[in-house]
Amino acid sequence: MKKNILVIYYSQTGQLKDIVYNLLQPFEREDDFNVDYYNICPEKPYEFPWSNSAFFDVFPESFQQIPTAIKAPNQDFLRQEYDLVILAYQIWFLTPSIPINSFLKSEYASQILNGRKVVTVIGCRNMWAKSQEKMRKLIAEAKGELVGNVAFVDRHLNHISVITIVHWMMGGKKNRKFGVFPKPGVSDEDIDNASQFGELILSSSKSNDYTTLQKSIIEKGGVNIKSFVILMDEKANKMFNIWSKFVLKNKQSRRLKLKFFKVYLIIAIWVLSPIVYVLFLVTYLFRIKRINEKKVYYSKAN
Repeated sequence: MKKNILVIYYSQTGQLKDIVYNLLQPFEREDDFNVDYYNICPEKPYEFPWSNSAFFDVFPESFQQIPTAIKAPNQDFLRQEYDLVILAYQIWFLTPSIPINSFLKSEYASQILNGRKVVTVIGCRNMWAKSQEKMRKLIAEAKGELVGNVAFVDRHLNHISVITIVHWMMGGKKNRKFGVFPKPGVSDEDIDNASQFGELILSSSKSNDYTTLQKSIIEKGGVNIKSFVILMDEKANKMFNIWSKFVLKNKQSRRLKLKFFKVYLIIAIWVLSPIVYVLFLVTYLFRIKRINEKKVYYSKAN
């Protein structure tokens, strides 16, 4: 009897879609598995490439996880008994994107995920730890069981990836270099090699034993997480919470507040971040135990 796998994703740029399709190749080659793909579609599509104003306009709703209307999934997805769900998502402003968040807060999520094993797949720039923590909560609320997580990130230095990702988001061309800078996003090599993690997930699915899956993913390098990035992620989440509530408080001054937030973000990235990094290096040895504990915590599946 065939096992049924459902892949749920939202890919605005197409990068996550490529990651997912490569990841699932081991399943596609197996006669004993059937793979279905559910592409989440918002009722009002998000534009790509982004305009500057549209990009920042989604910030408060994104961070505060305010859902938007999405189109109903195929009824077959709601009726089918799936053995495993692959939940792939982008990160918008340190939070699961509005479309994926909207699905997880809809009635469809509990219908599909209730009692199901779930593996999350992330495609992002570099900060994903706190976003995954939010994802854990959403999956638990839908009564799914998170058994694994793979994170595909841009491996370039933080400030280089900031420049290239902005060029991509506003220009719409991932394969076009910006001057001397490298191509933005997850590397072609990492996307092409995504199937190695698919093999690990396939092995667990065949045996119906996911107890060592995350350990295997970590050993294969599927959880790329840096100590300083965790620190910045935690600090930025605190500030984003303040800013997003501030923007949402008065709709009449929303545009002006978002302009202030943009200025803050530029200062935080180009001025404050280097200062925090120096302080991080100076105090590293005094906090190494706590730092390692955090790396272990954010690397685990659940």
